Amino acid sequence: MTLTPDPNLPPWKRLKPLPVIFVVGLFAMVWWRGQQHETKRTARRVSAVQVVDKHTVLQGKTMGTTFRVKLAGVIPETHSQALLDAVQAELDAVDAAMSTYKATSELSQFNGLQVGAAQILSQPTADVLTLALRVGAKSDGAFDVTVGPLVEAWGFGPKGVQRVPDDATLTALRGAVGAARVLRFDPKTRALSKTTAGVHLDFSAIAKGYGVDRVAARLTKEGVPGFMVEVGGEVRTHGRRADKKPWRIGIERPNPAGGGVAQVVVVQEQALATSGDYRNYREANGVRISHTIDPRTGRPIGHGLASVSVLAASCAEADAWATALNVLGPEAGLALADREGLAAYLLIRSKDGAFVGRASQAWPVGK
Repeated sequence: MTLTPDPNLPPWKRLKPLPVIFVVGLFAMVWWRGQQHETKRTARRVSAVQVVDKHTVLQGKTMGTTFRVKLAGVIPETHSQALLDAVQAELDAVDAAMSTYKATSELSQFNGLQVGAAQILSQPTADVLTLALRVGAKSDGAFDVTVGPLVEAWGFGPKGVQRVPDDATLTALRGAVGAARVLRFDPKTRALSKTTAGVHLDFSAIAKGYGVDRVAARLTKEGVPGFMVEVGGEVRTHGRRADKKPWRIGIERPNPAGGGVAQVVVVQEQALATSGDYRNYREANGVRISHTIDPRTGRPIGHGLASVSVLAASCAEADAWATALNVLGPEAGLALADREGLAAYLLIRSKDGAFVGRASQAWPVGK
């Protein structure tokens, strides 16, 4: 039997019960999902912006690693969230230009060019390349941004783990390595071209440091009086901590299991970068293969130098020099640091498995 509502009843009383239940249930479900979304969004914010020991801490991910920014003092949530967005934007811009993992990046576009074809670089990328070429020349090729083909061959590039390259393969690849020989760059016009097929730029040993510098410049522009910026272990500071003390940074003891701090150094209006082989490595046939490749030999470094830390005015400079000294090894690396007036601290593996620290003449502590 079909029930027909009484036409004399008020409209709201003529509603059928099932549709009412359906509408109320749908509303409840939408509200619940909205609350869940808001909870997740809030959780993300809490994990990204925190207050720790009178410092506002901004955290996130970039360039295959993480970043952490400590701002002196407690900053209101709306302002700190805006600063976090600004930090992320600066790092995203660097990654978009200098990543070898993004097909659309400036570096990837150049790597895909034919011999002789010129690309006009953006000013930031041109600035980083200029610095890289200068460090490369002063280190006699120990630092070389054309090392890309060798990095890839040893399994540390975008393609991931591959077979260990044989001598013939390395000889062929080394023909495309050597910035002074395989690149043509005009700093005035920012025009870059390659003279040899197979040339691939790799900024992985300088881009994170440059990203730190970009973030530091942005925070200074925003009027932040004191901060510490860290991206993947590379650091730069400005001003003072919330307690008015200088920023003190620990240099990690090179131990994959976490060996504590080897030394603490004051980093005041400076940058600190560390290059080491104790985290990014792989093993093949029982042999440990470092991710740091010597562009001059085409092979991973195999000396006893575990890590190099460099203090410099900019983090990009510290990043590049730390890699160059790491490639050179304990003796040649320390000699170059003293010759160039670099503040460097080296941790060297001894035969008994312990670590011995050696400092350059310009290093502020631990001599």
